[in-house]
Amino acid sequence: MRMHNHRLRWVIGLALILAGGTVVMAQKIPPQKPKLIIGITISGMQYDYLSVYWDKFSEGGFRKMATTGANCKNARYNYLITDPSAGFASIATGTSPSEHGIVSDYWYSRISNEIINSIEDAEQTTIGGPYGSGNYSPRALHSRTFSDELRVKSRFKSRSFGVSMDPQAAVMMSGHTATAAYWLDPEHATWVTSSFYMDSLPGWLNDFNQKNYRDLYLDRSWETLRPIAEYGESMLDNNPYETGIKGQITFPYDLAKISNVGRENKDYTVLMTTPWGNTFTKDMAIATIINEELGQRGSTDMINIGFNATKFLADHYSTWSVETEDMYLRLDEDIAHLLTFLDEQIGMENVLVYLTADNAIAVDPRYLSASRIPSGFFNYRTTVSLLKSYLNAIYGRGEWVTFYYAQQIYLNRQLIEDSNLSLEEVQDRVARFMVQMGGVSNAVQAYVLKQNNFTEGMLRKIQNSYYPKRSGDVILYLTPGWVEHSNVAGDMYTEFRYGPHVPLIFYGWKINRVSIPFRVSPIDIAPSIASFMEISMPDNATGVVIPDLVK
Repeated sequence: MRMHNHRLRWVIGLALILAGGTVVMAQKIPPQKPKLIIGITISGMQYDYLSVYWDKFSEGGFRKMATTGANCKNARYNYLITDPSAGFASIATGTSPSEHGIVSDYWYSRISNEIINSIEDAEQTTIGGPYGSGNYSPRALHSRTFSDELRVKSRFKSRSFGVSMDPQAAVMMSGHTATAAYWLDPEHATWVTSSFYMDSLPGWLNDFNQKNYRDLYLDRSWETLRPIAEYGESMLDNNPYETGIKGQITFPYDLAKISNVGRENKDYTVLMTTPWGNTFTKDMAIATIINEELGQRGSTDMINIGFNATKFLADHYSTWSVETEDMYLRLDEDIAHLLTFLDEQIGMENVLVYLTADNAIAVDPRYLSASRIPSGFFNYRTTVSLLKSYLNAIYGRGEWVTFYYAQQIYLNRQLIEDSNLSLEEVQDRVARFMVQMGGVSNAVQAYVLKQNNFTEGMLRKIQNSYYPKRSGDVILYLTPGWVEHSNVAGDMYTEFRYGPHVPLIFYGWKINRVSIPFRVSPIDIAPSIASFMEISMPDNATGVVIPDLVK
């Protein structure tokens, strides 16, 4: 009897263990649809950073996503002008600038005769900060985003948010119907929004701003995460391709001293160029998820997180600097922390994450030239000045060129019409002149893009960047290795120096563990997630559903 009772207890105990294990396993089974979708964009991240820094990344960040998720190794934008705004808009809408209309960060309005910023909206005011830091909205975006579709199809039960130091990322990625989009006021390093989204900041965000994490992040020294001798993937810490943070180009950086601008005053823009700008963004994203109870209300929610310190750093340091490598090693830790938080708070089986970039920072032509690789700077100010002189000699004195930005030449159409000239003939003449300039491989006239349908090659990429209401009259294609550059210090329109090859990783929920070698594009993200959610993709989406992503 004693033996029987012992055996019975053993059987019952085993049954309870198995039953308990079944319950645990059941909790890990992904639901039919994710409870939370997280879009991570890393400004200017080359795909090569993922592979070159691979051995130094931790097990919980980039490597975890790439090895246990779907790693798309050949993700490239399918259009020419890869300005940040165009990248964010393309990811969000699932289509190219020729459809969504965000051709670049700036464009010239022929109707109002003014330069337009892609997100500025004079009808909006800042909420939570000074006027100039928040008069933004997505009204220039002429397409719905995936998050818009998610909100509409759920009868607005789903909620969507955007968090990014850079308002371009927060506004473009969040779409027209966002519950909220938050970005950093650079003067005070506090999180703000615009009246497009709300009338006042939520109480939790006011509390978050008052905790002054900004000062904690700047009250430290930025030293390399590892011994500097181990940064063999980078150039020397002291190299000729850097301007540095306020002139300093070598480690360590005393951030408290560098950011000090007088008695009890700080230059908080310094924070935006350090790894802790990304950490601050991650903290803000986590605070948003917790306080807004995202992923825990019965409907699929979405939050877009933009890590932008990488872009701001790139304005001062070379592509392969020690500072850049350290920035990515520390960002890897931030991503690992974010993933751990999501797993503990919501469960990764309930969370779908994708990670990509708005563009890829190009390699400094000076570095390429030193390695005897064909490259150079296309000085657009000097070249456009020569073009103006040429047109004056041909057609007489006049302001024949009204604006130049991001490889686009805008002609004075009113003057051309008043002079009884053919617009097409002037575009032809400009294109022929520009193609003779150093660094210009091709120049394509607007009327050629209107009258033809190119299906492949560089002309197709140029056409995908062309939006008649906003694009220039002649679009330039620079020779590979050449970068657009201004000879004027402090020019408000910074160098156009971006490439198309970016990382693209899907992770969590039902995502397969797979490496995808074939060509895909970030514009495929929105259609793919719409397919997962079994909802319509945005109306004019041209991307496709990437195969092999889900189980």
